[in-house]
Amino acid sequence: MFAGSAEIEKAAEVLRAGGLVAVPTETVYGLGANAEDPAALARIFQAKGRPPSHPLIVHIGGAEQLGDWVEEVPETARRLAEHFWPGPLTLVLRRGRRVPLEATGGLETVALRVPAHPVALALLAAFGGGIAAPSANRFGSVSPTTADHVRAELGDAVDFVLDGGPCQVGLESTIVDVTGDTPNILRPGGVTREDLEAVLGLRLAVPATSHIRVPGQHPSHYAPNAKVVLVEPADVVAEAESAQDRGHRVGVFLPPSLAGTPVKAHAVVAVPESPAVYARELYGFLRELDQRGCDLIIASLPEEKEMGLAIANRLRRAAGPRDV
Repeated sequence: MFAGSAEIEKAAEVLRAGGLVAVPTETVYGLGANAEDPAALARIFQAKGRPPSHPLIVHIGGAEQLGDWVEEVPETARRLAEHFWPGPLTLVLRRGRRVPLEATGGLETVALRVPAHPVALALLAAFGGGIAAPSANRFGSVSPTTADHVRAELGDAVDFVLDGGPCQVGLESTIVDVTGDTPNILRPGGVTREDLEAVLGLRLAVPATSHIRVPGQHPSHYAPNAKVVLVEPADVVAEAESAQDRGHRVGVFLPPSLAGTPVKAHAVVAVPESPAVYARELYGFLRELDQRGCDLIIASLPEEKEMGLAIANRLRRAAGPRDV
């Protein structure tokens, strides 16, 4: 059952007092604090074990509030906000005086979005300000998509958990830099590149690196305890069985092209054919294989179009620059 008005008002009181609230959104659960309270923001970094140089995303209640938080609102930002908010799109703009540097990792830019979840929007309305909220998990680990994930990972580090049910998108927001003449996608996510390009009428780049730091750029991120190894789809079974024979407890992400293929492995997850469903379930799959005791996960990348781009981004970060 979704949190009701009493729970939402309690969460708003916790935020006003400088506390931390787990906030459900359509993407993942966020670890929220008053975006204008440096001491509360410091508690986010402490709870997550997150370096203070990593910017936070500030959640606001509507597109009409954008100008309250930034130096100026370019036409490109206005168009994207009007089209995709509320929704899984984060815009990077030059920060206004209202935004403390503790929320931006010391940068003069701020990341902002309006979440598309009734509980999150109700909390923003009750609180009456911005809520800075990275994902509610330890830094670098798998993001939470249920309230139980938050409780299991952060425990008493969170003052109050709002339960909004399972997240419907399941991957973090798309982050778009709109500070320059040409917008760039800094992190693929819940809004696809194709949808952005259709609205803007131009091609968008997804640069491998950026001078603007944003969430999710760390070389190893969204990572389970098990090591993740990425191979070509046709090689998944052979690689998994070879690793199992070498003594690993192997978890396998079996791609749709190999559906029904028998695999000698400790655990097998059948990847959904729908990229949207795969995105929604990805973090749950990674957590499941950890819980089943796998020490190695063999997976392949989906085709990098529409939501497949965001899934591939998360799997690459989960694999990270680790030896196997």
